[in-house]
Amino acid sequence: MAKILVVDDDPDFIKITRTILKFQNHEVLTAANGEQGLKVMRKEKPDLVILDIMMSYILDGLDVRRQMAADKDLKDIPVIMATSLTGEKVRSELPSDEYVPASEWIHKPIDPDKLLEQVKKCLG
Repeated sequence: MAKILVVDDDPDFIKITRTILKFQNHEVLTAANGEQGLKVMRKEKPDLVILDIMMSYILDGLDVRRQMAADKDLKDIPVIMATSLTGEKVRSELPSDEYVPASEWIHKPIDPDKLLEQVKKCLG
């Protein structure tokens, strides 16, 4: 199946996500912050990245996503942005002019079926 990188500073989220993805026979790589995530991406060339928005600092995931979009070797990797922020809370936490390159979104806590649906959609 696919090689999927999960980038999140929450070990519980990584553990749960890894379990769900491995159940579908995906190879799961992990990173605890954006810097580690970019290193793993450049080395391992994953088929998909699941990327938390808020890690080391509030917009760490968005910065990683922008760096991916600007990097010729990473720009075509599909991304699912994971967030625990919803609705009005998102609007108040993210700057109104914040640009996020094309990505799918999933909300925490994750629903396993929705995660697998998003993964399938992204992998085509």
